[in-house]
Amino acid sequence: MRALIVLAVIGFFAQLVDGSLGMAYGVTSTSLLLLAGIAPASASAIVHLSEVGTTLASGAAHWKFGNVDWRVVGIMAVPGGIAAFFGAHVLVGLDGDAAKPIVSTILLGLGIYVLYRFLRLPTSRPVFTGTLRKRLLVPLAVVAGALDAIGGGGWGPVGTPTLLASGKIAPRKVVGSIDTSEFVVALGASLGFLTGLGAAGIDFAWVLALLVGGVIAAPIAAWLVRHLAPRILAVAAGGLIIWTNSRTLVNTDTGQALFGSAGTVLLTGIFLAWIALIVWAVRRELQVRAAERSQAHTQPVEA
Repeated sequence: MRALIVLAVIGFFAQLVDGSLGMAYGVTSTSLLLLAGIAPASASAIVHLSEVGTTLASGAAHWKFGNVDWRVVGIMAVPGGIAAFFGAHVLVGLDGDAAKPIVSTILLGLGIYVLYRFLRLPTSRPVFTGTLRKRLLVPLAVVAGALDAIGGGGWGPVGTPTLLASGKIAPRKVVGSIDTSEFVVALGASLGFLTGLGAAGIDFAWVLALLVGGVIAAPIAAWLVRHLAPRILAVAAGGLIIWTNSRTLVNTDTGQALFGSAGTVLLTGIFLAWIALIVWAVRRELQVRAAERSQAHTQPVEA
């Protein structure tokens, strides 16, 4: 029972991050399941089955708050879902022990990318205009969908920064559109795991625990996306992803041979750097908000 409660808390935190940033539910949840010793294919299957429910709830909440660009969803969802289906079969075909360091390396790279992307957030608020073309959205959906199934996460970390970088869609609609289209991706990956791995290889109690936590967090995250400081949440989530997957890699046979006792020192250093970055992000956000308030007070009042 304690394990299920912990999983529900993980699902809540992961969906709070994902619904606010448009990424990191799968990456965060899969990282923690790998840390608990779950095989990569089973971990990704558990996460994606729970995501069928959490993404549905998240999409509905984002739709209610007006955060969805349905054109983007319509173009990306189906190619992403098909790619995720085949990506799931690729992961199932890999040996569990061999797949674990591969998946952890993918997740580690995604965690670094999340951290890098949000540490470089501009302080100004840009204006997003224009239309995203199919020749960008379809290949993006295929790559992100396949990576999402193989790595246990990737739809958000690949899709969200790419759409933000295009400069053609408002951030809240990027988040809402990625989260809404992820329902089809999660469905495609889940079908792939069920046909390739079989129901016997999936712990449905764990699926339900993650699902409950995620569904509770979904409407809160959809509301927070309008008010939350994304830099702080992204640094917290990105650091967690980096630390957990670094620990998994250090504890492999190759990691033990490469680092030995220095592995503990390395993990401690990563942990301390993570805490320092969170402190920096909080201070930076407070400085930005103070500057905005100061600027608002100095603006001349029109007659």
